[in-house]
Amino acid sequence: MAGMKIILRADVENLGRLGDVVVVKPGYGRNFLLPQGFAMPATKSNLKVFELERKKLQAKMDALRFAAGDLAGRIEATIISISMRVGENDKLYGSVTSAMIAGELAAKGIEVDRHRILLDSPIRTLGDFEVRVRLHADVTAKLAVKVLPEERVHEEDAKPAQQSVSADEQTDEPAVEKSAE
Repeated sequence: MAGMKIILRADVENLGRLGDVVVVKPGYGRNFLLPQGFAMPATKSNLKVFELERKKLQAKMDALRFAAGDLAGRIEATIISISMRVGENDKLYGSVTSAMIAGELAAKGIEVDRHRILLDSPIRTLGDFEVRVRLHADVTAKLAVKVLPEERVHEEDAKPAQQSVSADEQTDEPAVEKSAE
């Protein structure tokens, strides 16, 4: 099976950097890299065109890298807390997901795609964790995540609250009936 020779127009993770000429499987090149604008076929004419636009593409990549570095600084200065239901031995019901972490970051005004949050293994216990966030091929931030137990309402605390509500309702009902007469 012959490969497809392409020129990368952007840094592609696990493949190469801007300007590299690489050989990929035809389906990957034709169905992903070319339509997304990450690459162009490696022909003589395309090599000449690429050399003309290399500076513009490099400036764009440098701007993305700078923006990612700025965002990494904001992420590393942030600590997020996630409350989870807890069972015996501080085991979580379920686990902390990258979507939950992305949601907490969004609540603090930091928008990050959940696919960029790298969890080495599922978080299934309480405690402090360090989670990596890959913002760019060259920029990875470390985010502090605290997993805390969800506040539980004890049954004894819930009963008096319900009794006081029902007592208020009883005092209001006769007053409504008297004013209705």
